Amino acid sequence: MTKYTGDMKLNIIQGYNPKIMSKKGYAKQLGIPRALFQYWLKLYELHGVEGLNNPCTNCSVSFKLDVLNYMVRTGASLMDTAALFKISSYTMVYDWQKKMKSGGIEALEPSKGRPSMGKKSSKQPKQGPAEDSVEALEARIKQLEMENEYFKKVECLSSKQGKITKQDKAQVVYELRHKYPVKALVKLADIPRSTYYHLVKRMNQPDPDINLKAEIKAIYEEHDGRYGYRRIRDELANRGQKVNHKKIQRIMKELGLKCLVRMKKYKSYKGTVGKTAPNHLDRQFTAEEPNQKWVTDITEFKLFGEKLYLSPVLDLFNGEIITYTIGSRPTYSLVSEMLEKALIRLPAKHQLLMHSDQGWHYQMKQYRHALQDRGIKQSMSRKGNCYDNSVMENFFGIMKSEFLYYKEFENVEHFKLELQKYIEYYNTKRLKAKLKMSPVQYRTHFEQAA
Repeated sequence: MTKYTGDMKLNIIQGYNPKIMSKKGYAKQLGIPRALFQYWLKLYELHGVEGLNNPCTNCSVSFKLDVLNYMVRTGASLMDTAALFKISSYTMVYDWQKKMKSGGIEALEPSKGRPSMGKKSSKQPKQGPAEDSVEALEARIKQLEMENEYFKKVECLSSKQGKITKQDKAQVVYELRHKYPVKALVKLADIPRSTYYHLVKRMNQPDPDINLKAEIKAIYEEHDGRYGYRRIRDELANRGQKVNHKKIQRIMKELGLKCLVRMKKYKSYKGTVGKTAPNHLDRQFTAEEPNQKWVTDITEFKLFGEKLYLSPVLDLFNGEIITYTIGSRPTYSLVSEMLEKALIRLPAKHQLLMHSDQGWHYQMKQYRHALQDRGIKQSMSRKGNCYDNSVMENFFGIMKSEFLYYKEFENVEHFKLELQKYIEYYNTKRLKAKLKMSPVQYRTHFEQAA
């Protein structure tokens, strides 16, 4: 039979992924018994690398009695018991059990000439027969109870959050300090006693971030979960509090606050149905003043078994939504009405660039002539390149995650009403990370300064 070293066992365990393959399949692939692989896993879970490298092989009679007594008293399985005591093979416990039944305590004596576990160190007091050392057995049982209770609590924490920190270990030790000696508990937890007392001192102190946590939570709830840690950092800065974004990220993780995900958008490209324009914008997504660069696109919603299409116009100066139209079909009228409403906002003197993708609506003769009549320069993204209109794509992602997939609607009319409220919120109240204020606030400041 192949002799496996501690490093070999560790490599086998680290190569196992329960999401890809079962224990049985993995063990079969490696050509090792499944039970043996499961036992290595238990050793590693309970004792880490130490359990794989330094298992108990030569055991004294009293130690064997401790193991058998624990198994009878707790009802633990052979494998669980052997792993807890770091025995090299769980079948050894079965052998001891058979010997104890057939020959009593004398049958547990090691073979002549083999060193026993009790003779390894001269510093350890020589142990007498187990039946005469009641105090030693009681102490050993107490130790096992402590280990069992400690590992159960640690395992519970592990299943909840995955990674166990020193703070978690200190918390478990603190909970068990009245039942067991702290010195023994910190040794079991593998943390220095000074570290334990330092962590306990921090536990008993009031949370220095309690007010900050409350404010972060209030901002998060005020914006219906739409703000991530960067935007919350900027909002706090506007309120006179400068906090590092990493700290805000950590606190949000502790509080379970998470920004919503983004989704894909509707595509309106149907090939060349009219004339396309060059990409004059060329990903220059900044503008020095309002009404200098506008971008537009169409996105799709699915509600109550129906499809709705939104066609907005966004000013690249401040990210403000100039206007929008919404309809049940992505017809040309959806875009033409949007353009008419947007042109009402356009001053007589301007140098506006209007950018879109190559959707069929924007290739239409009527659309191109409407832009020419107002002296607007038309620009289009390159074919199949969403990055050329990424600002509009970004708005759709934000709007869908913060609004469409976040709220519940009674019917289509209710959805349209809530959409109007959201657009107003987006323009006037929602803080834009790049601007450190809302789009309308930024435009107002610019106009006042001018």
